[in-house]
Amino acid sequence: MQRQSSMDGNICTIHVDGIPQDTLTKVESYLKPFVLSLDVLQQVSTRLERELKRGLGKHSHHRAAVQMLPTFVTATPDGTEKGDFLALDLGGTNFRVLHVRVLEEEQKVVKMDGEICAIPQEMMLGPGDKLFDHIAACLGDFLKSQNLQGKILPLGFTFSFPCHQKEIDKSILIRWTKGFQCSGVEGQDVVKLLREAIHRRGDYDVGSIAMVNDTVGTMMSCGYKDQSCEIGMIIGTGTNACYMEEMKNVKRVESNLGRMCINTEWGGFGDSGSLADIQTEFDVLVDKTSINPGVHTFEKMISGMYMGEIVRFLLVKMTKDGLLFKGQTSEVLLSPGGFETKYISEIEEEGVGLQKGEKILTGMGLAWDPVDVRVVRMVCDTVSSRSARLCAAALSTVVNRMRLSRGLNHLKTTVGVDGSVYRKHPNFSAELQATVRRLAPECDVTYLLSEDGSGKGAAMVTAVAQRLARQSRLLEDSSGEDSDDQD
Repeated sequence: MQRQSSMDGNICTIHVDGIPQDTLTKVESYLKPFVLSLDVLQQVSTRLERELKRGLGKHSHHRAAVQMLPTFVTATPDGTEKGDFLALDLGGTNFRVLHVRVLEEEQKVVKMDGEICAIPQEMMLGPGDKLFDHIAACLGDFLKSQNLQGKILPLGFTFSFPCHQKEIDKSILIRWTKGFQCSGVEGQDVVKLLREAIHRRGDYDVGSIAMVNDTVGTMMSCGYKDQSCEIGMIIGTGTNACYMEEMKNVKRVESNLGRMCINTEWGGFGDSGSLADIQTEFDVLVDKTSINPGVHTFEKMISGMYMGEIVRFLLVKMTKDGLLFKGQTSEVLLSPGGFETKYISEIEEEGVGLQKGEKILTGMGLAWDPVDVRVVRMVCDTVSSRSARLCAAALSTVVNRMRLSRGLNHLKTTVGVDGSVYRKHPNFSAELQATVRRLAPECDVTYLLSEDGSGKGAAMVTAVAQRLARQSRLLEDSSGEDSDDQD
């Protein structure tokens, strides 16, 4: 496949070898709404900047689509953190328990051991206390297996759902996402629910709990290696980002000093209708058939949970219109989830994508010819390209905002990144980075892949919180001594 893209005109042009010109012209008519010019991406960025300001406002945040949630994380690692910590990471159909050791002398975070626990589908939809009892049971089993049940260790709790954080250890679930609908949890403090489940068991305890969003965990795990890391970004099943905002701009928190990490919850961008003009008919279909229609508009346009479904709806329409597979669909193609997002990465893989595409389409019960496979690859390429560019528009909004808020002519910063789409798609990261360079030319952005970001990062948040508390005590002690001297 030869692909030439230009964001300067009205649309990008994508040329694909092996597709007859008349077919290519018809295919492009379906894909044109997905191809966004640099001008359109700049408009998207301008709209998001308005939403960020609204989310930070003291009186406007209640009605903001992008919620801009304070995390009460007020510092990134400085390299002096140390100690043993536990980490819980809940963000999907599995959750992880980790034992993490932070080594000051080597400036690294070591995962001592970890365990993955499955969450059955019925538990994702059942009573909340059952979910937290399951988490507490798995944590207890892990402590026993590691001979740690006698120790009371601090715990970092990565909870990758929109929460209104009141303090570092108090966080109210706003709403479930990612297929969860447990009753009795929305509107409740999830740290309190976890502690209650641990106390119901009665056979172990934990120390202080620091509540961490997965983006914050990603930023903090990378921040121990690279202390210029002040942004965390996830692009996987869902998408979100956090960054270090100037406290003077966080109107909903009473302080003007320093910075605080803000969990943007940018997946909700567009919920107010601000992206309606670039939503395609297929985006609208994906939203209508989701379990949460009308919310997380941006996430549904770009993340792994929905990208495969966008492609599937496109392929269904093109097939029914007689452009693909001689007009013959299959049961799999017509079934929700029948075209998995991982297929996009496989079909776009350089050198072997067409062969993988043939196997995938055969497995879906479709009678394809070589042109069909190339068209499907073109569809995948266009949908993933839009995803990367929209994500880049959002990230460039954040880095431009950081530069201007700090009064800098030039910003040098690092983004800690995690998520299956960013990691596994063959073109996504390169396209995102190239687009950010175009949209944020005064910013020099480095990208650092997170290793066990959510888990290690949760431990780092706990470690930094302990360091700050220790420094605060020392400051109080020294000021107390000074006042004694004055007496």
